[in-house]
Order: sequence, then C-alpha cells, then structure tokens
Amino acid sequence: MPRVAEIREPAVPKSPGQRERYRRILRAAAALGAEHGLERMQMTDVAKDADVAIGTLYRYFPTKTVLFTALMHSQVQQLARVSAPVPEGEDAAEAVARVLVSAAQQLFERPMLTQAMLQSYIAAVAGDRESMAVTGAFVGLILRVARVEQPNERDLRLVRLAQQAWYGVLLSRLNGLVTDEEAEADILLGCQLLLAGLGTAD
Repeated sequence: MPRVAEIREPAVPKSPGQRERYRRILRAAAALGAEHGLERMQMTDVAKDADVAIGTLYRYFPTKTVLFTALMHSQVQQLARVSAPVPEGEDAAEAVARVLVSAAQQLFERPMLTQAMLQSYIAAVAGDRESMAVTGAFVGLILRVARVEQPNERDLRLVRLAQQAWYGVLLSRLNGLVTDEEAEADILLGCQLLLAGLGTAD
C-alpha cells in the first residue's frame, strides 16, 4: 500500500530577504484571496504575483490552508498593533467589543478573503503552529485591551470562548444569516456576557 506523503513543517523566514519574500507572499495571497476565495485561488498565481519561485512559496506555506491561516495571524497581529488598552475606569468588556466590531467591519469589506481565512483556521490540524499562533495572538490582544496582566485559567477560558463566539458571528454574517447591525449587536452582547468578570479572582 503506498505511503501518504506527510506535509512537512513550514519553514520560518530568518534573514531580511526571506522575511521580505514572506511578506510579499502574504500580500499577494490577500489580494488573490479577496478576489477568488480559498478554492479558486491558485498557488501558482500567488508565487507569480509575489515574484517568488513556487518552491519558495511551498517551503513557507505547504498548503493553501497554512497560507490563509498565516494570513489570519498577520491580520490579528495588525489589529493588536493598533488597539490600545482600555482607559482606567472604562468597561473592559465594552472596550473589547468595540475592537472586535471594528475588526469585523474591516473583514466584511473583503468577504471572500475573510471566509478563506476562517475556513483555513477552522480546518487547521490541532497543534498546528500557525493556528496556535492565531489563537495566541487573539488571546494576547483581548487581555491587553482589557488590561489583564496576569490571567488565571478562567480568564483564558473566557477569552477563548469569546474568540469562538466572534468567529461564529463572522461566519453567520458572511453566510447571510444576520445583518451587519445584528452581527455588531451579537458581538457586543457576547463580550458583555463572557468578559464581564475578566481579571477577577476565581
């Protein structure tokens, strides 16, 4: 019986030139993903638009799932860079909701790309480096906005639930099950229900 080829671990860019090629690949994938979505986008087109060899593309991103999950990671990192911690005295849950509503509004502007990133993240294998990076970046973003410096296990669980709820709202909106207004209201309510006690003792 023939052996099924294993997908090898993606390479990590280390030199300035490698990091620049990596960024070009992500930019090209974002543009093509926004136009074609996950299924119709071709890796050969990504390599061409990024001006890299196809072997270079596959060295960093062995599959489209890995590529779009990495792209989602970069999106969450960008969100973290522009999101400030909540001012003293402001409700942390509402501040987090504002950040997530703003992020959702930007994602809805490129629905096919957003669908591709969410599909890839959900389909990622448990323990996959890129999917773990997405989760870690999201958790870090919420805790920083909420000013929780030493989260306990309950805090981490609540943030993970908020992350899953947010993804669910995004998918519902992308699939036409809710309106923009309903999606924003759902995000706000979800944050209020899940994150109201964030940072408090067990």
